Amino acid sequence: MQFMWIALGGGVGSLIRYIVGLALDGTRFPWATLFVNLIGAFAIGVLFTFGLGRLPTTVVTPLAVGLLGGLTTFSSFAWESLTMVGTGSSAALYIVVTVVGGLSAAWFGRVVGVVLS
Repeated sequence: MQFMWIALGGGVGSLIRYIVGLALDGTRFPWATLFVNLIGAFAIGVLFTFGLGRLPTTVVTPLAVGLLGGLTTFSSFAWESLTMVGTGSSAALYIVVTVVGGLSAAWFGRVVGVVLS
């Protein structure tokens, strides 16, 4: 049964990522990937800080592995960064903002999780 919930969460996360991509597409900067990765980093910080020990793993796992795993995307980040390097776009800015922003978002999610505790 756990596999079904993880698959369902992954499908929902992927669908949300696709919708965000449609909404934010049209520029040379990969805003959609940056957005979903930062939101996902924040959400996993909240989920793990607040949820672990409070929620059963049967709830946390489908949310973390399924929903947030389907929502966020390292492979897109890697490919977009690589192609931006070749076009003279602001690849360095994208990489720094994604990595530092992701770590900051996860930290902030942890802070929110502690507050909710």
